[in-house]
Amino acid sequence: MYTTLLADATLFEALLAIDADLATTAHAGGCRLCGRRLDHADYPRKPRGGPATLGPAYDRRFSFCCDACRKRLTPVSVRFLGRKVYLGVVVLLATVLRHGPTPMRVARLRDHLGVSRDTLARWHHWWRDAFVRTAFWKATRARFAPAIAEGDLPGCLLERFTGDGRARVEAMLRLLGPLTTTTASRLAEARG
Repeated sequence: MYTTLLADATLFEALLAIDADLATTAHAGGCRLCGRRLDHADYPRKPRGGPATLGPAYDRRFSFCCDACRKRLTPVSVRFLGRKVYLGVVVLLATVLRHGPTPMRVARLRDHLGVSRDTLARWHHWWRDAFVRTAFWKATRARFAPAIAEGDLPGCLLERFTGDGRARVEAMLRLLGPLTTTTASRLAEARG
């Protein structure tokens, strides 16, 4: 089920639309320091792992800069997972699909996404070690009962969402939004 999502161009279009809505909301709020107007100051990106049909919109990460104080505001994203080179959906689903790292699974992911065995291992380690130590996860895991089996991340968390595979992926990427930018991360911890 999740393998087909990695090639589903409509999923990637939907993620772009969600990011555009998140950016519009952030832009409308103005500068969080001085309240002035925000100008576009998008980041160039060279995302890996998406289908060949990704348009040029995926080459930009939405971001803004205040026209007065120059403070940057980068809204949360469902397309990009922080500074990772691969798209967030790829990091999520490749780790889920890798569960039980048989040589055949790793080879299939490498062929389909161009992801090396070492990169898959790093993502696996990130979910099970670095992710579970974040302030974000420490605050978020309380929302789930029974408790999430952290040794089975991210698959066990993905399965807690309802709907078909696409709806679950979109919901999980929305949940992970605060991890996609230091600005959002700091705001989420402050509200904490």
